[in-house]
Amino acid sequence: MLLRFTKMHGLGNDFMVLDLVSQHAHILPKHAKQWGDRHTGIGFDQLLIVEAPSNPDVDFRYRIFNADGSEVEQCGNGARCFARFVLDKRLTAKRLIRVETKSGIIELDIRNDGQISVNMGAPRLVPAEIPFEAPSQALSYQVDVDGTLVELAAVSMGNPHAVLRVSDINNAPVHELGPKIEHHPRFPARVNVGFLQVIDRSRAQLRVWERGAGETQACGTGACAAAVAAISQGWMDSPLLIDLPGGRLSIEWAGPGQPVMMTGPAVRVYEGQVRL
Repeated sequence: MLLRFTKMHGLGNDFMVLDLVSQHAHILPKHAKQWGDRHTGIGFDQLLIVEAPSNPDVDFRYRIFNADGSEVEQCGNGARCFARFVLDKRLTAKRLIRVETKSGIIELDIRNDGQISVNMGAPRLVPAEIPFEAPSQALSYQVDVDGTLVELAAVSMGNPHAVLRVSDINNAPVHELGPKIEHHPRFPARVNVGFLQVIDRSRAQLRVWERGAGETQACGTGACAAAVAAISQGWMDSPLLIDLPGGRLSIEWAGPGQPVMMTGPAVRVYEGQVRL
């Protein structure tokens, strides 16, 4: 059986997108792992699956698999590619789309300038909701990593994030600390790890070690989590710009209980077919 797919990217965070509205197939974690291999498969950070909704109040269901086969709750760069995909494929004519994800409903707004804004919902900061093991909620936490105390913020944007402030983004210990914190026992569902350098009150640079994918060119939910951490701790003001290795995202957040708005591009790379 041949399945049509589209290769896309959001600031270099790359995806294989499958339409399972007009095509019918049962996708398993082993398929994502096989296709995600950059040497023997298609190669991607995440596999995005477009499905018909189970909820009559939304337009689509959105599922996400990492390249290691694990299914995750949310992906901000993927959400923008999702919006561009369903419009380009004429699965909808709407420019404001409501989408059901594993972590809840998000809204995607395709602007006339080609940029896509995503209402990512309100961040979750209560440790049990992230999930993160801590006796009480705080702006930051100290975590013992191999005998060294690391200061980090813990935020859920539908998926768990740890945010560390660094002085030099180019020399940040992304590949050293990233996997250790990803698998730290205080994060029972594993965690994405962001390394944030604040430039001024409206600009920052970010690198992200993504759960199940390693360091990626960009992470939309990671940028949102970093913005929440920076605004909460008084380092930056909303709106702000976050530069990732793959490009720039604009983030707005009015404070606790309010949704995080993320705006950025989504690009189609090529079309193809894969054998299931």
